[in-house]
Amino acid sequence: MAKVTVKDIYDALDRYAPFSTQMSFDNAGFLVGRSGQAVSRLLVALDITEEVVSEAAELGCQLIVSHHPVIFRPARSITDETTTGRILLALAEGGISAICAHTNLEAAVGGVNAALAERLGLEIQGVLEPSGTDGQGRTIGIGRFGELPEAVDLPTFAGQVKERLGANGARYVDTGRPVRRVAVGGGSCGDMLELAASQGCDTFVTADVKYDQFLTAKAMGLGLIDAGHYPTENVVCGPLAGLLRSAFPAVEVSLSRRHREVFSYR
Repeated sequence: MAKVTVKDIYDALDRYAPFSTQMSFDNAGFLVGRSGQAVSRLLVALDITEEVVSEAAELGCQLIVSHHPVIFRPARSITDETTTGRILLALAEGGISAICAHTNLEAAVGGVNAALAERLGLEIQGVLEPSGTDGQGRTIGIGRFGELPEAVDLPTFAGQVKERLGANGARYVDTGRPVRRVAVGGGSCGDMLELAASQGCDTFVTADVKYDQFLTAKAMGLGLIDAGHYPTENVVCGPLAGLLRSAFPAVEVSLSRRHREVFSYR
């Protein structure tokens, strides 16, 4: 049986969520390692933190596949005096490569936003902000919208969102409208309120919502739920791991158990 390499896994991810579709500000792709390195074990995580690198090393992984890029801004130095430097040194010294699928995975069919919509029980009807089509002619882009099987009040739905995403809490604006037609935007999509309203949605689920965006949503009559960045995007890690297991049966694919929400509510 031919060995599976980092490049093989990159190519599979590129077919699923083409890296060419990433946004201009992004730095998704093959970011650390050697493309010809053989991979028998890999770890999937939302972020590559020091704890995640340690976990990968203990599991004997040669590769980490993450959503958020381990290198986002240009590094002026790589030393043990910064968090990024320590992470990159640990990866290099441990012979662990890194592939990061960020906005390309958010836009992809079956990516972050589709996984979020499905986890919340929505029947997906469209893409909130289309950006093009994939190789099969399917619309891709950020956000999704669709309908719940039946209407509920917003406090009830906010509780369901918290439970289904495993979130530590959810901030919300309740305009009094029943929740039925819902838009979702994994991560920081608070600037997409108008898009959600334009699709006839009564509620929008996202993260990292600013105070003024809550005010705007209330004025618009749009229910708004902030369920946190980690919970609204970590939903993709399971499906991503499943994709890699199917594509590479000989590779042991693990989901990170150490990386969790970084903050709590009281």
